[in-house]
Amino acid sequence: MKNFTFILIVLFWCNTSYAIQQDNPKNLQLANERIQQLINDAEVSVNTLDFDKAIEQLNSSLELSKSIDDKRFIALSSSILAKLYYIRHEFDKAITELNRAISIQREVGDEKGLAYSYVNFAKIFMAKENVTRANRYLNLAEELYLKQSNQEYLGVVSLNRAIIIQKTQKDVSDALKLLKKAEIQLAESENMYEISRLYYYTARAYMDLGNYELAKKNCNKALEIAKTQNYGGMIMSTYRQLSRIYELTGNYQTSLTYLQKSYTRNDSIIAMNKEVLAEQANAKYGVDALQSSLNELSLQNAEQESKLKVNKLTTILSVALITILSLLTLSLYKNNNLRARANELLQKKNTELTKAKENAEKASLAKAQFLSTITHELRTPLYAVTGLTHLLLEESPTENQKEHLNSLKFSGEYLLSLINNILDLNKLEANKVEIMEASFDLKKRISDVLVALKNSADQKNTKIHFNYDDSIPEEIKGDPLKISQILINLIGNSIKFTEDGDIWINVSKNSRKGNNILLDFEIKDNGEGISKEKQKAIFENFTQGSTQINRKFGGTGLGLSIVKNLLNLLGSEIDLESDLGKGSSFTFQLKFEAKEIDSDSNKTPKAKEEPVEDKLEGKNILIVEDNKINQMITRKILEKHDVNCEVADNGTIAVEKTKENNYDLILMDIHMPGISGIEATKEIRKFNSEIPIIALTAVTLDDNLDEFYLNGFSDIIPKPYKTEEFFLKINKQLAYSESNV
Repeated sequence: MKNFTFILIVLFWCNTSYAIQQDNPKNLQLANERIQQLINDAEVSVNTLDFDKAIEQLNSSLELSKSIDDKRFIALSSSILAKLYYIRHEFDKAITELNRAISIQREVGDEKGLAYSYVNFAKIFMAKENVTRANRYLNLAEELYLKQSNQEYLGVVSLNRAIIIQKTQKDVSDALKLLKKAEIQLAESENMYEISRLYYYTARAYMDLGNYELAKKNCNKALEIAKTQNYGGMIMSTYRQLSRIYELTGNYQTSLTYLQKSYTRNDSIIAMNKEVLAEQANAKYGVDALQSSLNELSLQNAEQESKLKVNKLTTILSVALITILSLLTLSLYKNNNLRARANELLQKKNTELTKAKENAEKASLAKAQFLSTITHELRTPLYAVTGLTHLLLEESPTENQKEHLNSLKFSGEYLLSLINNILDLNKLEANKVEIMEASFDLKKRISDVLVALKNSADQKNTKIHFNYDDSIPEEIKGDPLKISQILINLIGNSIKFTEDGDIWINVSKNSRKGNNILLDFEIKDNGEGISKEKQKAIFENFTQGSTQINRKFGGTGLGLSIVKNLLNLLGSEIDLESDLGKGSSFTFQLKFEAKEIDSDSNKTPKAKEEPVEDKLEGKNILIVEDNKINQMITRKILEKHDVNCEVADNGTIAVEKTKENNYDLILMDIHMPGISGIEATKEIRKFNSEIPIIALTAVTLDDNLDEFYLNGFSDIIPKPYKTEEFFLKINKQLAYSESNV
């Protein structure tokens, strides 16, 4: 029907062309206005990708222009037809039409139309990546527009220059300057298509500069215009650019949504183009072919008629099959593109997660190395404190001095346990902290804690009241070290915040089932107290009740965090009741195993462990240690047991002394200048595999101690040590060495 209408229009204008030319100027003006309207409508149809309608409008304008012999409109129709072919990537046809248009425009002196054709030529060469020729045509167009003072199309020239810079990947800032210039030049323009292109390429420039907010803002402006004017190609391209922007900002879900919208729009454009092609095919092969076939059918017999029907059916089926296969191929292509983009996004996310994991592992390793170093630095002076305390206790002190030295000894042991405990808390998440089981007297353990804290309480003029349930067995089985750490932190915390007041330590039996006993612990004071809003946070690391409390009382805010984590390790929780200005009450429960008491009839003497014989007298021991204070302490402790001691300041001297002298045992430090204790031990084992070598070290020992033994050490004593353990291990190694002689 459209083709029939078009034929009638053509015939009408052909028959009336002479009448129009001979008619008065008014009719000629109407014809010119009609042609201009058709050309304007055709350009809008091209921009909205309605190619079928554009071709119809251009054909009408062309025939009408010929009827009045208006070469300017004939050339302009060809120029817009070239733009249609350019959008459809039929560049050869576009160039042919533009050459025709330019030839006419030069002939009639249509500088405005000529400049328009030059811009279209520049776009074609931009698409063909011929930058030199594109710039040449833009220069020609700019020269004409400057002559005409046409700011609107000078803005179009600036826009296309900016696009060339972006496509050749030159300085984006230069492109942005041209885009801003184009924006000023197009300020009064009603050419919405070029304005939408301006916003689109401005968004691309900001995206390349990493300013994603401005990129999104300009994309949305372009999209708003494109949707209002139904610019299908611009809508599709803007969706794709928004997808890229959201991908670069890490919003992969939104990126995928815009990508899908782009493909959906692409499908509709393909469908529209397919419809145009189908109509063109029908115009070419439909009506004429049908009429021809009817003429032939009237001259042929029934057999030929049947054959033609079969051939026609085969053709229809073939076309249908090809169409179905084409649509299927297109669908597969689109799905593969979507899948590829999704895989790319997932791969990028996995890369980011892997990098984050590596950074976390590096941070964890750095933390572990720091803790190992700081622990060694703390253990070394602590060894001097505990060692000198031991020496002073053996110097026959007075009773008063002995009490103070015992408190100092206990505090040193507690400080060591605190260091170990901080390391234990660092391992809690890795489930590497172990609970040690041993039999101990709980009442004596708490009394020792109170003795160690007595001076602190006296300085605060605070009285400590200890109430202990006598029905609790004298010996229970548990982890005495961790119990001491918990109590010394809680009681020390109460002393810190209680001045001229009282502290109550209450321990009572809750229940007993067989050998399992449940005890209730309460540490109560009438000191500062804790506000309700701070009570939950008070057990977090490095947290105190307030900044004022921190300034007044000091401290790290670590004690209650240690308590909470230790109780969690022992399968318990701590409860807090407190009112600001009225004091606090900390309560918790712990399970222990009570020592089983046999009846008189079943009592048998308990097998006592045979004490290790003291074999130190007269023995020659080499002390390998670089710290002078530690040398002196270890040497004096051994010499009190009539041991002959020699000292080596480093591993190299130790190896030489062992080659030249006979020693009964070597005490080897690990970290020393020159070669380490491990390297020195390896060297000694090359020529002496029998001599006992004990690692006397302040380093933090890992859970796996096999490395020390594999490198030739006989045993390990971590510093600072208890003297009982120190002499026990030395005597065991001396006894073992003598038994192998």
